[in-house]
Amino acid sequence: MNQRKSITIALAGNANVGKSVVFNQLTGLDQIIGNWPGKTVERAEGRLFFEGYTINVIDLPGIYSLSTFSIEEIVTRDYIATERPDAIINIVDASALERNLYLTIQLLELQTPMILALNQIDFASKRGIEIDFEKLSEILEIPIVPTIAITGIGTKELLSKLIGVIEGKIAIPKTKIRYGKEIEKHLEKLENIVKNKLKQLSKRYPSRWIALKLLERDEEIYHTVLESMNGKQVITLTNEIIDQIEKVHGEPSPIVIASERYSIANLIAKEVTRVISPPRIAFRDRLSAVTADRILGYPILAIVMLSMFALIFVVGDFLVSILDNFFQEILTPYVEYLLSSSTSPIITGIIIAGISGLGAGIAIALPYIVPFYIILALLEDSGYLPRAAFLMDKLMHKIGLHGKAFIPMLLGYGCNVPACIGCRIMETDRERFLAAFVTVLIPCAAVTVIILGLVGRYLGLLTAIALYLFNLILIFLLGRLAYRALPGEPIGLIMEMPPYRSPSITVVAKKTWARTKDFIYVAFPFIIIGSIFLETLMMTGIIWSLVEFMAPVITDWLGLPILTGIPLIFGILRKELTLILLSELSGSTDFAQILTPIQMIVFALVTMIYIPCISTIAALIKEFGWKRAFGVSIFDIILALVIGGIAYRILTFATL
Repeated sequence: MNQRKSITIALAGNANVGKSVVFNQLTGLDQIIGNWPGKTVERAEGRLFFEGYTINVIDLPGIYSLSTFSIEEIVTRDYIATERPDAIINIVDASALERNLYLTIQLLELQTPMILALNQIDFASKRGIEIDFEKLSEILEIPIVPTIAITGIGTKELLSKLIGVIEGKIAIPKTKIRYGKEIEKHLEKLENIVKNKLKQLSKRYPSRWIALKLLERDEEIYHTVLESMNGKQVITLTNEIIDQIEKVHGEPSPIVIASERYSIANLIAKEVTRVISPPRIAFRDRLSAVTADRILGYPILAIVMLSMFALIFVVGDFLVSILDNFFQEILTPYVEYLLSSSTSPIITGIIIAGISGLGAGIAIALPYIVPFYIILALLEDSGYLPRAAFLMDKLMHKIGLHGKAFIPMLLGYGCNVPACIGCRIMETDRERFLAAFVTVLIPCAAVTVIILGLVGRYLGLLTAIALYLFNLILIFLLGRLAYRALPGEPIGLIMEMPPYRSPSITVVAKKTWARTKDFIYVAFPFIIIGSIFLETLMMTGIIWSLVEFMAPVITDWLGLPILTGIPLIFGILRKELTLILLSELSGSTDFAQILTPIQMIVFALVTMIYIPCISTIAALIKEFGWKRAFGVSIFDIILALVIGGIAYRILTFATL
């Protein structure tokens, strides 16, 4: 019996080239796909079997170069340079070949076997662009496969070429990118110095690549060389060569090298690209110009956001009434009837509590969460999010961030966990932490359940929207204060503006299901166990001791019914548990019988602001350490209690 051979390949490419779609086509995994720069902020792994091989696929972050300006670039470069995958599949957007070739050139310099997937050839064709991929293959001396990742076209051929490269049937010479005569002279000189003086380091990295990185003043390689034997001597010689280059060109050495690469990419792209139809301004281009316009873009953004929440509210409210009636009037009484004659009251109570919790989760949470996930997937897949980030850039600078921070903030309306991780698209640790600090205050889909299911349902949509607006003002003020407390200035916004595309129904459905599935798998066990635990506390009488202990804060300060303290404790598990368990405690989903209008607003405010759920806290610990995560959590608790108490007094005074 023959054992499968195991190989590892890495997918590398710019953002928005379909890299994650290729990953899903190869592995069959439901990787979240987003049409915004830097969506894949950490490598994802999958596996497939093909022609007797076990192929491990690493989906590296979407990047534009192999510098060390962001976490994504560091992750990608370190993996390729040090872990040395068996081959790289470089995914390139056929409609933007010149820009994509800049990274391709750098990948070739790492001298790892590589195949190029010329993706989105259908989109390029619609724009009148035709690529002579055979000629491109001759120039780069690597196999090239045209693909349409979203439909799977070219995937099998890509794998066949890959196996051919691995087995040596397709020879790939170690392509040497030739720079201009002046640069090449200095580069070869430094390469020989590296070979002779840094023999150990040359075993880890290609000597020519080390020389290039030194000429680019790459800090990481600079320090690695400095710590090596003969390192100081090499750095001294490097500085002499850099001085000569800068004297001739009149520009810093890194800019000279970058200009050379862009020039090479430009020449190659011109040689293999043919425009087969005259360029015309398409509807998508007009739409892109309007939605990113400094005047028209803002009202459009406001309409998009308001329409999103209005639609979620209308659909959610309609579904709540149907599902709530089914569980309250039909299923729960029927199960209670079946159990009444065969089980003890205690067991019956526990089972009914579990079913009621499940029913509340389905009837209260899902009707608002699923529509939100659908709309979010449409915004991601269409390409609108980068436009929103561009428009918000000026405002975000007021809190020490740039427009890209608006993307994880917007994703925070879905879930704070991926939003926190998404803050890695920010360039510095200060910006990442500042972005995460304000992002955890964004009301996620679970909080949307409370705002729309409580305030919106009983006090009207305008009151619910007012809470969202208050939240944004609060975030801006806190961000402004944090910006002043944390030294540093925001880096300017450098970001790709991908073209608009018609969202794929399949991709949107997969995204929605993946996110809903995660919510069901994570939230529903908490909901059921929490309901059963709450029933047990009520049966044993322990709950009343807890209630009495919390009375000074819950009743005296916040002005809420005493029983709301228990759901607020459980809110650390999942925010929507506060509303669901409140219905369990009161025995009704008619919250108008439990809370006054003022109490509804205070309850929603406290839940919206106070401690992030346990999953978000875990993400904060992972990204920033337990001290900063603990500090953010304590700050949010205190802030929620202070604002809740003040709001209660202001609203009470206003109604007198």
